[in-house]
Amino acid sequence: MKLAVLGVGVVGKAVLERADAKGHEIVAVSDSSSAAVDSDGLDTEKVLSRKSYRDRVGNADVEDALAADYDVLIEATPTTLGDAEPGFTNVRTALERDRHAVLANKGPVAQRYSELRDIEDESAGTMLFEATVGGAIPVLSTIADHAGEVSAVRGVLNGTANFILSRMSTEGLDYEHILAEAQDLGVAEDDPSFDVQGTDTAMKCVILANVLHDGGYTLADAKVEGIEDLPGSALEVASLDGNTIRLLGEVSADGTIRVGPRLVSENSSLAVSGTDNIVQFEMEYSEMLNLSGQGAGGHETASAILSDVGRLERTTL
Repeated sequence: MKLAVLGVGVVGKAVLERADAKGHEIVAVSDSSSAAVDSDGLDTEKVLSRKSYRDRVGNADVEDALAADYDVLIEATPTTLGDAEPGFTNVRTALERDRHAVLANKGPVAQRYSELRDIEDESAGTMLFEATVGGAIPVLSTIADHAGEVSAVRGVLNGTANFILSRMSTEGLDYEHILAEAQDLGVAEDDPSFDVQGTDTAMKCVILANVLHDGGYTLADAKVEGIEDLPGSALEVASLDGNTIRLLGEVSADGTIRVGPRLVSENSSLAVSGTDNIVQFEMEYSEMLNLSGQGAGGHETASAILSDVGRLERTTL
């Protein structure tokens, strides 16, 4: 498949590094201010080297990457709230050109899902977005494989928040101390608000609600509480009864979306540690299904993106 990759952050770089091994050809790459385009295929090592030394991927305009002759557009630009731009326009442009679109960017499918589905209905292209929820964990494909059986979903969906809470629990230290440690390790951003305020988890839950209930949800529909004000003493008290606290995201059977710190048993499958994620699917006709693993990271997310590309390749052959 010929791929155009928009965004060369951690995820975009990982896609460029791995696409060739999967038999795909990169014909266009763009960052926020430049693009490199070659219908015969780009040398991705040269593109990444140019980005490293010159802070630009090429001499073409970003619009040239959108207009390139690709089979699949990879939307890996930074997630934005509100109107979800420029991600929304990038995906819309691909679909209107009857191309496929694979998203790592959560914004368009959290904030403007129904609009994109309407555009997809008029397109010969398909939109997939496994990488937007759970990194390498096959959350959305599991829902698709059990169509009509998944009634509710809950889980730990943010590695940064989970690292902080699990360290607060095991070390008995306060939030600010563990946050500083997480930032030193690169687990938390310099501005961690997107993760610790619950926004990232909420966006993932909104995407899940849209998939389970055929659209209509945005971030405004989620009730969200973060972990910034959670005292270390709360985890100490919880441990006296064999419990701990995790930031859980929940989509109930009626479509209610809630995110916040919750008591869970220390022996519960929800008590994952470090940066791990876990997703529980409440099934209509069988027992609870649990999936866990690395929910973030460049190569983990790239694997989900390339899995979607593989699905598109199989269905279009």
